Amino acid sequence: ELGVQAPVGFWDPAGLTADGSVENFNRRRQTELKHGRIAMLATMGYITPEITGKFPGYLSYSGKIAFADVPNGLAAISKVPSGGWYQILTYMAFCEISQDQSPGSAGAKGDFGWKVLTSDDPEEKTKKLAAEIANGRLAMMAIIGMFFQDGLTGSAWGDWANYTDSPLR
Repeated sequence: ELGVQAPVGFWDPAGLTADGSVENFNRRRQTELKHGRIAMLATMGYITPEITGKFPGYLSYSGKIAFADVPNGLAAISKVPSGGWYQILTYMAFCEISQDQSPGSAGAKGDFGWKVLTSDDPEEKTKKLAAEIANGRLAMMAIIGMFFQDGLTGSAWGDWANYTDSPLR
């Protein structure tokens, strides 16, 4: 089964597959794949401005908000104007409804016709899909870790010595 990987093998500590429903399993796999892809993008979005800097110019001309004025990480949430959030949510909705993702469709398996990273060789394709699931799982843990550290220290790369509210001190 795709996603069953060493060293853990098949891992279901909450017993979500105990009912044996293939339909429920496929829906959960589709959700895992989607969340993994979002987490990979979010992780790169968190890291990239720290490494490469920010775009020149303005995020909002009317609000006089330059990209350089927007902090990295969670602090950016309150700085993006409502028009920006509207654009983000509209694009998310477009991505969600623009493809047929009903059970049994190619979209339900995460195949949206973008063949750049896949292969015609079935063995190679399976290898790449397994890597995508593994990388997505890692990215889900990474972005949650970055959110947690950012929330406690003020930066995803924060110095834990600056976190003075720790109950362990």
